[in-house]
Order: sequence, then structure tokens, then C-alpha cells
Amino acid sequence: MTVRPRWRWRLLAAAGGELDRPTSPVFLARFDAEQWLGEHWRGLAAQDVRTVVLEHDGRDEGAPLPLPPV
Repeated sequence: MTVRPRWRWRLLAAAGGELDRPTSPVFLARFDAEQWLGEHWRGLAAQDVRTVVLEHDGRDEGAPLPLPPV
């Protein structure tokens, strides 16, 4: 059985703590995760998400990405 990599966004509030809502779906491809963020960042920012961090199998992948206010 082949295990596919999993990608998700960790969503952080202004104080830096991880939010339990909204949540990010889990993706099998980085491209899909990035595309989802591109389509949903405005809604996330409106729900007080200030920073996102891409995770690959539970490890941070790259620098935190701030979301501009809407």
C-alpha cells in the first residue's frame, strides 16, 4: 500500500495561536493546497485568520504567510 503525502494549512489568529475554526481540508498534492488558499484567502481573512503555514505530513513547509486584511 502506497501512502500519499498529505498537505494542509495551519490557520493562525493574530495572537499566533492555531484556530480550531475555520479549518483547512487535507490535500494529496501541494498544488491543490495552494490553489485552495488562493480561492479562499479572503474568506479566511474575514474569519480572523491572520497567518497560514503550509504543513506537509505534519511538518512546516516554508515560511508563515500573512493574509492581508479584507
